[in-house]
Amino acid sequence: MPRGLHAHAPGLLLAILAVGALASVFLLRPAEGARTALPGGVPLVARELTFLDGANGVVQVRSAAHPELTRTLPAETHHFIRGVLRGLARERRQHHQPREAPFRLAAWPDGRLTLEDTTTRRVIALESFGPTNAAEFRRLLTPGGSIVPGEPNRFQEVP
Repeated sequence: MPRGLHAHAPGLLLAILAVGALASVFLLRPAEGARTALPGGVPLVARELTFLDGANGVVQVRSAAHPELTRTLPAETHHFIRGVLRGLARERRQHHQPREAPFRLAAWPDGRLTLEDTTTRRVIALESFGPTNAAEFRRLLTPGGSIVPGEPNRFQEVP
């Protein structure tokens, strides 16, 4: 049986490569984590929305520009929206940002749909998750969700 450094060379080489790979990941990644850039130009439609937890799992979606309730997400529905919001809420807590601050939902001329956290500046390209998931957010930009000033507050369930 061979003894000495040559016997351990394959394992030692593998360990050095693993440590080098981990070191390069930590040294080369951005300090604040990866961020997606907003598309250039002006969005076709954009709304600043707040998402508030209601009773029994209901999520109320409000326009930041108006105090009226714009939409309601019934309990046990819209799992993609809820998942995205949970992730963004966790990031806000980590950065000690207010949870009531609005998110900016925008549809762009090139077909992209983005959700931007106005406090952390995190941008999520929603179409990256497929058309079905993006459609959940896109419905929040449709005329059925628009606010008509002067009308009484009303709940509009998102289909």
